[in-house]
Amino acid sequence: MKSLRGKKLLLTGFTLFSMFFGAGNLIFPPFLGAQAGVSTWPFAMLGMALSAIGFPVLGVVSVARSDGLDRLAGRVGPRFSFLFTLLIYLSIGPCLAIPRTASTSFEMAVPPFMGSSPLGEHMALLQFLYSLLFFGLAFLLALRPEKLTDRLGKILCPLLLALIVAVFAACVLYPFSGYGPASGAFSSSPFSQGFIDGYQTMDTIAALNFGIIIAVNIRAMGITDDRAVTQGTIRAGWIAGGMLLLVYSMLAHIGALSGTLFPGSSNGTEVLTQLIHALFGSWGSVVLALIFVIACFNTCVGLISCCSEYFHAQFPRLSYRRWAALFAAISLVISNAGLDLILKFSVPVLGAIYPVAIVLILLSFFQRWIGALRFVYPVSIAFTGVFSVLYSLYDIGFPLEPLAHIPLASLGLGWVLPALAGVAAGLFLSVLYRQRC
Repeated sequence: MKSLRGKKLLLTGFTLFSMFFGAGNLIFPPFLGAQAGVSTWPFAMLGMALSAIGFPVLGVVSVARSDGLDRLAGRVGPRFSFLFTLLIYLSIGPCLAIPRTASTSFEMAVPPFMGSSPLGEHMALLQFLYSLLFFGLAFLLALRPEKLTDRLGKILCPLLLALIVAVFAACVLYPFSGYGPASGAFSSSPFSQGFIDGYQTMDTIAALNFGIIIAVNIRAMGITDDRAVTQGTIRAGWIAGGMLLLVYSMLAHIGALSGTLFPGSSNGTEVLTQLIHALFGSWGSVVLALIFVIACFNTCVGLISCCSEYFHAQFPRLSYRRWAALFAAISLVISNAGLDLILKFSVPVLGAIYPVAIVLILLSFFQRWIGALRFVYPVSIAFTGVFSVLYSLYDIGFPLEPLAHIPLASLGLGWVLPALAGVAAGLFLSVLYRQRC
């Protein structure tokens, strides 16, 4: 049986890393470092690593072992499988994540170079033209999903890593100062806050989708056995996870240094901008623009590809090419609403989806023992889903104060106890059902 090994395995891991590493992956680790300060290591980074690396890798493994997200979600029920998978692809696709790639990269690639130029007065038009070019190129690359290993893994990923390593090396060689004190929630609960911040990378949700494109690339290498494809996808997931941990650690260190020098930054973009400009002067804008554009472009291509593959499989009346064009066009429109609005909308949506995805992934690793128990999946997911939605509504202002008294709610993890209660209730109902039958 031919299997994925050596250089091909490494390139596939690079490709998966490139698809993961987009706008949120650049923004949130340095912002975590700036806020956590001396609490960055180990607690804050451990929390972020669990939700932004651990669960995404487990998601890749889970979907690969389950032979697809639809089959994994189908253990809850057919209707849930269709609706949850659809919601996952829409949120990670044209409704949130794909537009965010263009909005974030535009903010870093265009406004810093305008200065006093008259073009600066037409920023909305510039953003439209930029996003038109950005999504046009992404669409063209997404037309050949089986070629992503050659285009992302061999070319763009190494270039992105080289730029990030250069910034980190400059911080090591020319350290401006040490870490500052922790601020905000990081001063009292750095682990849980790091865990919650990891949601914003969207990688656990993305992991449920990317397997389909990785499998396509593995098959394009001449590996046709289903078991070998699954094993190759899992190994690529571990490689991508290791690379994410390394890069996140470098970015968190950069952010922690910047937080001392430039306190009060409102987001990770400001953190990186201020420190890189201090290190590289006027060239800092060029370095930062290249990092953001490459990272966001890689993710955009991967997301358009996996979403188009899924929707073409579900609704084959439209070809893969037409789905890709449709998603690029929708993302073009939404991206021009602005980064702040996209991020504001993404927080409650991710807060509702993420816990369900985490519980579904974790349950899959106990399939050998709970697979025959009829109610474990549906009851535990029902409990988790209801409370994750309620907490998302509470966070945006709905009067649901009793939720604040549930254990772990103050840490942003109020859904954990209901999820465990759901698992226990599912086990009890399953045993009771089997006894009666």
